[in-house]
Amino acid sequence: MSRVGKKGIPIPEKTTIEYKNREITVKGLKGTLARTIHPAVDLSIGEKIISVTIEQEDRKTRALQGLTRSLISNMVIGVSKGFERVLEINGIGYRAEMKGKSIVLNLGYSHPIDFLLPDGIDATVDKNNVIKISGIDKEKVGQTAASIRKLRKPEPYKGKGIKYADEYIQRKAGKTGTK
Repeated sequence: MSRVGKKGIPIPEKTTIEYKNREITVKGLKGTLARTIHPAVDLSIGEKIISVTIEQEDRKTRALQGLTRSLISNMVIGVSKGFERVLEINGIGYRAEMKGKSIVLNLGYSHPIDFLLPDGIDATVDKNNVIKISGIDKEKVGQTAASIRKLRKPEPYKGKGIKYADEYIQRKAGKTGTK
């Protein structure tokens, strides 16, 4: 049984929900998000709560109910509070700087990498080694952070590379001397 899908989604103040023709639009202080809803699930919008209902009781539909509830919840949180991911750059000579709508990264390669931010995503660079990515769409924020991290993943020997701020890199011992 889907326990996540049965929970209601509270609607915060100054947030409006429109649902017609299987498309939900959520408007809030930070912006507007829209998404098409799967035909197997339906929404019922009350005064201060949104409920996700299903047509039939089978495994796939219950999974879709939980997925739909999570996606809509993320939309509501995104337009009211927003999402943020923090990346840290570790390594001698590794640094980042903002240049307009792009981030210029020096990651030990022979050339700097110019990473263009997608629409709806903002970033700030603190102390040349902390990147804060923010936006209203949780999926876009996470994908952008993953794309930046992929440019130089943290390695386990010296810990050099780009990692999430809350990520722990398990270190390995290096080579030992010969006998």
